[in-house]
This record gives sequence, structure tokens and C-alpha cells, in this order.
Amino acid sequence: MKYLVDTHYILWSLFEPEKIKSEILDIYNNDEDEKYISGINLWEISLKYSLGKLELNGLNPEEVTDAALESGYHKVDLDYKVFASYYKLPKKKDHRDPFDRLLIWQAIQSGYTLITKNSKIEQYIPDGLKVKIGT
Repeated sequence: MKYLVDTHYILWSLFEPEKIKSEILDIYNNDEDEKYISGINLWEISLKYSLGKLELNGLNPEEVTDAALESGYHKVDLDYKVFASYYKLPKKKDHRDPFDRLLIWQAIQSGYTLITKNSKIEQYIPDGLKVKIGT
């Protein structure tokens, strides 16, 4: 199965793997499951780092990207059609995070299952999202 990974899981897998719950760890340990990172994740990491809202254990965002790819993540390219068609993702009253919403839309458009800890994202299942919530 192909999984698009929410940003916190990328950071946890690199810096705090003990935070990853067993049901998600099973996916990480299964070599047949492909785990993908997106430019959206990298943009979020870079933006929060530049604002001083994210510490990366002495690394910069480019080094985190390299470390993620070296640890087995694949990268998924952002198709311009994801951005152009983003307006089609329905607005939800209690979920406005722009990074999450772009990841949700990319997962829907690409057929990936999104791995996240954010249970609010489940409200996008009727819109076509496949999601695995780490509880």
C-alpha cells in the first residue's frame, strides 16, 4: 500500500520514534508498504523552522529531507493539477490547517492513504480520503 505521511510522523520517525503508535509502526516496519513525503511536508518544516517554531536537533530542513529519504521514505512530486484543483476540497468548519488540507487533497488525488494523528481529518473520508489515524 502507498501511504502519504503527515509531517509530524516524518519528524517523529527521525527524532522521536517512541511516539509512533504500534499500528503505525507496523506500517513502517512492513517493507511492502511504501511511505511517501511530499513537498508540502518539506515546505511546512522549512516554514516552521524559519519562524523559530520548530527545532530539528541541530539539522536544517534540507538535512532533514536528506535524512528522511535515506531512512526509506520516497518522495512524491507535486503535480500542478493538485494545486489547480485544490478549490474542490470541501471546507470543514473545524479544520483549516492549510498544510493538512493540501496533504489531504494530494492524498485524495493520488490515491494514497494519509497517515496522521489528527482525528479531525476523518471528516474528509466522505470526500474520498483514505486515512490511517495513529491513536
